[in-house]
Amino acid sequence: MADLDLLVLGSGVAGLSAAVRAAEIHGMRVGVVTKAELQQATTRWAQGGVAAVLGGDPDSTDLHLADTLAAGAGLCDVDAVRVLVDEGPSRVHELIALGAAFDRDPEGRLELAREGGHSLPRIVHAGGAATGAEIERTLVDAVRAEVSAVYESSFALDLIVEGGRCRGVLVADLGGRRTEVRATNVLVATGGYGQLFAVTTNPKEATGDGVAMAIRAGVAVADAEFEQFHPTALHHPAMPRPLLSEALRGHGALLRDSHGERFVDELLSRDKVSRAITARMIEQEVEHLWLDATDLESFADRFPTIADELTKVGLDPATDWLPIAPAAHYSCGGILADLDGSSSLPGLWVAGEASCNGVMGANRLASNSLLDGMVFGPRVVEAIDRGVDGPAATGAMRSVLGGGDIGGRPIELPPANSTAVPDREELQRTMTAHAGVLRSAESLTAAAVACAGQVTGDDLESWELRNLATVGRLLCAAALAREESRGAHTRTDFEGIRDDLRLRFVAGG
Repeated sequence: MADLDLLVLGSGVAGLSAAVRAAEIHGMRVGVVTKAELQQATTRWAQGGVAAVLGGDPDSTDLHLADTLAAGAGLCDVDAVRVLVDEGPSRVHELIALGAAFDRDPEGRLELAREGGHSLPRIVHAGGAATGAEIERTLVDAVRAEVSAVYESSFALDLIVEGGRCRGVLVADLGGRRTEVRATNVLVATGGYGQLFAVTTNPKEATGDGVAMAIRAGVAVADAEFEQFHPTALHHPAMPRPLLSEALRGHGALLRDSHGERFVDELLSRDKVSRAITARMIEQEVEHLWLDATDLESFADRFPTIADELTKVGLDPATDWLPIAPAAHYSCGGILADLDGSSSLPGLWVAGEASCNGVMGANRLASNSLLDGMVFGPRVVEAIDRGVDGPAATGAMRSVLGGGDIGGRPIELPPANSTAVPDREELQRTMTAHAGVLRSAESLTAAAVACAGQVTGDDLESWELRNLATVGRLLCAAALAREESRGAHTRTDFEGIRDDLRLRFVAGG
């Protein structure tokens, strides 16, 4: 096969949105590489919905922008957020045109939910809390109809870099056979690194592969310290942890401590609620607290997916308080990008959770993640079609190229030493205990030690562990450098925000 015009790594909303647009609208030769089956992506687990101002209500894109900036704790790029809120509504309508069925009221109007950090209801959803699954279904159907080559059960090992640009990816199948897949452009849409932690809402595939490949290739990566924890994951042995959607609190569910007392405003942003829950758990020496949804009417009709999950574990939300604890949920940092999704390496593009484009800042506003992928995945395709080749001083890329009000400070990724990285489960437990919701210099140093060794195996599990350790080293280095508490990053030894640290810590580039 001749070189592809675009090779997409990952099969979530960002990658598949780009693949469909490139193939269907621009006639590009497109390939998609995914570790499992096409539909097995983090997008599938997204419950809450898509935040977008669709008109016909008192909401406005300016309010959506303001809410996003507030959640981002001073590190959002305003221009990037403006792109998100302005272009988002049309992307939602395009998805509906592709066949996505969002929930509607009896009059046929889209139902809108409110979640933490949002000033008004603006979340469109499907199946109550099965939005990601509906979006994934829609995009997978379109990709199978339009895309030239699909590589399922294939693992992207490393970028092919020649002559100062990305030329493709080295891919391994489940049997270990390796193939070079060449392309003029490569889009990293591999998601985040939630599997760094023992308690996570992310599927087992979320091992930071795209970010780790970029780190090894010297591509600029930023904001790695900002791992968002969802405050209300169901406390249960199942993994990934079932998510009790933000929409439950938007509809009136209450958080209660081990004594049954309320202790936090349920509609604060996720970082604040997660901190409050973790602090109260430590204070009361318990492993979980409670979400009280007993006053919510028509629970099973509003939230059928969550109701099914609760039934499986023997809980009835009409009578039972639901055990909850924070779980790693969304990686706010990643490969540094401009507003077109261009990385610091020509030919390499990034969109979705693997990116740091300036939208999320220090903490993601609820239900902006699907929108981010839907907006910035297609922007990559449009830039390629225009002949763009290399980054511009826009979005988060201004932190290294200049022109913005958020600067960048370089940090070094500590090299791996001669010790062995512990096995995956031990590494995850160490990161949860020492680099989770609450951190300190002492705890982060302990976490860094666990990530600092070598992984000698060459099977796919070893590659995943190697990638986790690589991203973990960078996360710990950035978290140690950020001697403040901002957004999803909380240092118990450095309370409050420092004006001189309103910047991005950038490795590589």
